[in-house]
Amino acid sequence: MVQVRTGAYDCDVLVIGGGIVGLSTAYAITRAAPGTRVTVLEKESGPARHQTGRNSGVIHSGIYYRPGSLKARYAVRGAAEMVKFCAEYGIAHAVTGKLIVATEREELPRLHALVQRGRENGIPVRELGPAQIAEYEPEVRGLAAIHVGTTGVCDFVGVARELARASGAEIHYGARVVRVDRRADRGVAVLTAAGDVVRGRVLVNCAGLHCDEVARLTGDDPEVRIVPFRGEYYELARPELVRGLVYPVPDPAFPFLGVHLTRGFDGGVHIGPNAVPALAREGYDWGVVRPRELAGTVAWPGSWAIARRHWRYGAGELHRSVSKGAFLEAVRRLLPGAEAGDLVRAPAGVRAQAVLRDGTLVDDFLIREGARAVHVLNAPSPAATASLPIGREIGRRALEMLGAPE
Repeated sequence: MVQVRTGAYDCDVLVIGGGIVGLSTAYAITRAAPGTRVTVLEKESGPARHQTGRNSGVIHSGIYYRPGSLKARYAVRGAAEMVKFCAEYGIAHAVTGKLIVATEREELPRLHALVQRGRENGIPVRELGPAQIAEYEPEVRGLAAIHVGTTGVCDFVGVARELARASGAEIHYGARVVRVDRRADRGVAVLTAAGDVVRGRVLVNCAGLHCDEVARLTGDDPEVRIVPFRGEYYELARPELVRGLVYPVPDPAFPFLGVHLTRGFDGGVHIGPNAVPALAREGYDWGVVRPRELAGTVAWPGSWAIARRHWRYGAGELHRSVSKGAFLEAVRRLLPGAEAGDLVRAPAGVRAQAVLRDGTLVDDFLIREGARAVHVLNAPSPAATASLPIGREIGRRALEMLGAPE
């Protein structure tokens, strides 16, 4: 048990970020060490306003991720835990299964590789031919597919709210952090834009789209830059065309899964996302431009390296962003019966993608430690699925720091 000394501290662990990862961390800490005082600072007026609340709501199986990676381990474990958590707390969810469909012959080797990867990650998969695809999804066409039965959907915003409530943490909304004073022998003091000062013994940075900035405020070099990618969605006007979840075979060179079809827990069908550069960290449409943030992205050498290396892929994504017809063409690869009138614009999301100086897209979850600080520097999809085990890992590190001699 961690021995907590109170003194002048407002809390023992100070979490920056009220998305699902930050709230899961608060929940994990108070479960593992009852009596530990946790404060969460969230700049928005409520929880889960960014990555958590702006995705397709999929509980991922873990089939895509490199065996042994944090993403693979935590997604497989987290999917099962998330279903159990939703059932326990009455949060909307469904285990629907999904199809990953090859529509071109050159995709067949990659599809087979996914079968092998799924088996290595301990995920049951079933290989399907064209006739079997139609049994699951009558309107979907493909040369071959795999069925992954452990994939589902849930209300991640509802999960975040329940984590906030069940954690017992003190949560401050509208608390944007503007300064961090960290002293290795004492702890941290955080100043918010409203002028409030909150002191804690250990800082946990779960700031998502702003996590690298918070790391630098703390005095730690994150060695990565968050490069925001907007994912644009449509809703399917005829949701009866899709029974469950349908995905293309992803390109292993990118962390994005391609335009897919997702029947949500509410019965609606999301289509998307694509992946285009955002002109602000919270740039949910082309009209949102923040020059300082854009300048920071452009100044990062890794951004130029990405552009040189992947310009052809990026050009296709941009075309699908500005042309509904091009987006429809991508949809019709999986769903030939889709028509232009079936696509209705829906809210976009922004992926907080960590990029190294050489342009490498960080593929795995990335958690780093500084003096009295734990920084979560890459936690895009499937972080919502994996949030319960991720929270325990972050919480374990914070509690170890809390118990260390001062």
